[in-house]
Amino acid sequence: MIVGVPKEIKADESRVALVPAGATALVAAGHTVCVERDAGLRSGFPDDMYVAAGAEMLDSADEVWGRAELIVKVKEPIEPEYARMRRDQVIFTYFHFAADERLTHRTLESGCVAIAYETVQLPTGELPLLTPMSEVAGRMAIQQAAKNLERVAGGYGILLGGVPGVLPAEVVILGGGVVGANAATIAAGFGAHVTVLDVNLPRLRYLAEVMPANVDTLYSNRHSILEQIERADVVIGAVLVPGGKAPKLVRHDDLRRMKDGSVIVDVAVDQGGCVESARPTTHNDPTYTVHGVIHYCVANMPGAVPRTSTLALTNATFPYVLRLANRGWKVACDEDPDLALGVNIAEGQVTYEAVAQAFDLGHAPLEALSA
Repeated sequence: MIVGVPKEIKADESRVALVPAGATALVAAGHTVCVERDAGLRSGFPDDMYVAAGAEMLDSADEVWGRAELIVKVKEPIEPEYARMRRDQVIFTYFHFAADERLTHRTLESGCVAIAYETVQLPTGELPLLTPMSEVAGRMAIQQAAKNLERVAGGYGILLGGVPGVLPAEVVILGGGVVGANAATIAAGFGAHVTVLDVNLPRLRYLAEVMPANVDTLYSNRHSILEQIERADVVIGAVLVPGGKAPKLVRHDDLRRMKDGSVIVDVAVDQGGCVESARPTTHNDPTYTVHGVIHYCVANMPGAVPRTSTLALTNATFPYVLRLANRGWKVACDEDPDLALGVNIAEGQVTYEAVAQAFDLGHAPLEALSA
């Protein structure tokens, strides 16, 4: 199979979907790997490393997309890439369709097979290809919150961990999953007082057992959310509905209850955000203020640390890439139900129910399509 690795072109995106070690393994398995020039440069993988691995370096994205049967990316295709998608092609990347109606329709029109990292799911419920980036984003969320709390950034002027004789910041985390747990760990390490809200009682019990003493857990409902955001210096949005839109837990008018100069980091913004006032921003222009509350809503947070993020991501994705190349998408998905859950759109049909529901589209189960 011909595997293509185009350079990421989303704003401030520096990750790459395949490292040279992965190219070596694919070539050894009899596949052709085509990499766009400089695709790995910003993650610390120059072209000569791919050449040494046996990959072919191509000068343009059009060449890579035009030749490849399997496209491996990091972020969802954006406007210049829509016309490059085609019917006889498999695209394996983060898609987050439920947050982008135009991307959904253009992917349907292309007839390609869209396999989304974020909905590959193990029987345990774990999302193995989302987890590494959720770990990075959860940890980064606290770094960004701490920076934006500073007065020079427009914040309240408070040190996250406080000092002896001065209380630390109050950090409220909406969601106790991978993002929330990682954010809580880092915030607690800074010395902040942390409250994690979730509706999953077993998860709250687990977090209560493993987290430091400065982390409390609280069952999430409308009353408890309002109570907590009123006292919060930082709110981290860490809610996930696999493949679907995030629920709006903090409404626009709720911001009036929050302190001027407090900070919201909505990590769920790539799924529409769990804060109603959230809208995607970029690393070059990451924040804006609504009702005195600073919003940090960068949709590709891990792109700011591409070396770490690329290695963490490809450790998880590469076994699936090799399986798709070796077996073809239909056989690979038949043999691996976890991977089959990643197929969101195939040959002009929406195969993932949450995406169909997001835009009131018809839903064709993958089993029926394959048959």
